[in-house]
Amino acid sequence: MKLSIVIPAYNEEKYLPQTLDALNAALEDIDASEVIVVDNQSTDSTAEIATMRGAKVITETEHNIGKVRNTGAANATGDVLVFIDADTIVRPGVFEKLIEVMSDDRCVGGSGAVEYEKIESRLIVAWFMLLWPILGKLTNMHGGALQFCGADIFHEIAGYDTTIYVGEDIDFHWRLDRLARERNAHTGFIEEPKVLTSSRRWNRMGLFRMLFFTHPVTVLLAWRVRSMWKDWYEDAIR
Repeated sequence: MKLSIVIPAYNEEKYLPQTLDALNAALEDIDASEVIVVDNQSTDSTAEIATMRGAKVITETEHNIGKVRNTGAANATGDVLVFIDADTIVRPGVFEKLIEVMSDDRCVGGSGAVEYEKIESRLIVAWFMLLWPILGKLTNMHGGALQFCGADIFHEIAGYDTTIYVGEDIDFHWRLDRLARERNAHTGFIEEPKVLTSSRRWNRMGLFRMLFFTHPVTVLLAWRVRSMWKDWYEDAIR
């Protein structure tokens, strides 16, 4: 089983080095793998950092996160596609667990549990972040810090929806779940080890703005309205 790890990246020179270093360490005992960084027209040293650390660098000019992920998948050669964010640390043991999950022929794909970095702002934000994984389970909203599926499954469900600017990962997992139900199959969820992802938006935007922009109602009503998501695109927090 060959893994293709796809990382969308726009001006990620601050986080990408540690992401790729951790990723290469986690892949050390994996027999077959490739790392693809999709450079979304970065103006910093993102592409150079990726190349120096052995990643295959692909360019996508359209600033649309779903399109960026799909471009990475289109250039992948693995049996299993793994999508992680550029500010996410994959800990040792994650890929071994992922291979175990995907070795079940009835598993179409899945996601992994996420731990957030320490919140630097107010204590109330940190407390809310402890509840975030619980809310995700209740709403079946599994984000893209770590998602995976068979390459054939990815193409069957036409990848990520490029009409969605935020929450494309949630929609993707919902469609994986739907396909699994239709086939009497299932999706997998890696509880441990968790991946560690950045809290940069929570630290920079604060609780109330983030509560508004990440609320399921806001996301579902406005995920196709690009002008709503300037903090993700035009003024991306890095």
